[in-house]
Amino acid sequence: MIHSKNSNPETDVLIIGAGIAGLLAATEIKKSGHRVIVVDKGRGVGGRLATRRIGQATFDHGAQFITARHPRFAAAIQEWEKAGVVTEWYRNSGTHSEDHPRWRGNSGMTAIAKYLAKDLSVFPGNRVISLVNDSKRFVAIFENNEKIFANSIILTAPVPQSLELIKSGGIELATKMKNRLESITYEPCIAVMAITDGPVKIPSPGGFAPESGPIAWIADNYVKKISTIPAVTIHANASFSSENWEKDRKEVGKELLMAAEAFLVSDVVDYQVHGWLYSKPVGVSEDACLIVCDYPPLILAGDAFGGPSVEGAALSGWEAAVCLKTLIE
Repeated sequence: MIHSKNSNPETDVLIIGAGIAGLLAATEIKKSGHRVIVVDKGRGVGGRLATRRIGQATFDHGAQFITARHPRFAAAIQEWEKAGVVTEWYRNSGTHSEDHPRWRGNSGMTAIAKYLAKDLSVFPGNRVISLVNDSKRFVAIFENNEKIFANSIILTAPVPQSLELIKSGGIELATKMKNRLESITYEPCIAVMAITDGPVKIPSPGGFAPESGPIAWIADNYVKKISTIPAVTIHANASFSSENWEKDRKEVGKELLMAAEAFLVSDVVDYQVHGWLYSKPVGVSEDACLIVCDYPPLILAGDAFGGPSVEGAALSGWEAAVCLKTLIE
C-alpha cells in the first residue's frame, strides 16, 4: 500500500487512474509545487498502454500505437523519441491507411507510461472503493480500509467506474450531469496473445485491420520489434466481444485463433486471453474534462472527454490539470 509516516496520508491532489491522462495531469500539477499522489487498481501503470510478457514473448495487448494531430501532443512525442522511449512504427499500411506516423513504445507501449511515472508518487495495486466529501476535502477509502485525505480529486477511470466511486460516497450529481455521464458507454474488446512456433504472415508493417470477420486488429509483435520471438496480438471487434464476453475465455480465444488461421500459418504453442471491458468510449463528452464540483474540487478526465484515443486521453489530462490549478490557486 501507500507508505507514509502517517497512518492516513494527506495530499493536495489525489489522481485515481495511472493511465496517460492521470500521469500527464499529475506531471503538470506537480510543476506548480502541489503534492500529488496517483493510485491505480491495476498492478502497473499505463491502463491500456499495456504490455505483457509470456515466457520469452512480449505483447502489446492494449493500445497498439499512438498518433498525434495536436501540436502539444506531437511535441511530447518528439521529446519521448529523444529520450529513447518511442520510435516510429509505420506511416501507411495500405490504401485505407492515412499517411501519418504511428508511434510505438521501444520496449512496448507500457514504456511510455513508465517514463511518465518515474518522477511521480504513483502507487499501483491500490483500489479505491469509496470517495467521501467531508465538505472541506475528500476521503478516499481503499479496499483494505486505508484512507488518503485529499484537498482535490481527479478521476481518470472509465466513466462507469468513476460514477460508482462518486455514488459510493454519497456525492450528489445534478440530474443533467448525471444523465450526461450515464449516456457515455464503452465498446468491449477481447484480446488474444498467442505464441507461435514459427513466423506468421501478417501484412507489412506487421499490423493489419481485416475488413471482415470477428477480428478488428492483428499484429506481429516480433515484426513490431518488441518481442524476441513470434508473438501475435489479436483484437476482436466490438460485436464479437460483446456477444462472447460472458463465455469461457479460453474457448473464445480458440475461436479467434481459428479466425486468424490464414495469418498465423505456424502452430500456436501457447496463448492467453484478456478482456478490455472499457476499450473504447462511445458518445464522447464535448468537454476535454468535467468539473463535478469546485469545492472541494472533483474533476473527471480521460479518453471519454478528450477523445477515444491515447492522444485524446493525454489532452484531457492536461486540460484537467489546467482546470484544477484554476480552482486551487
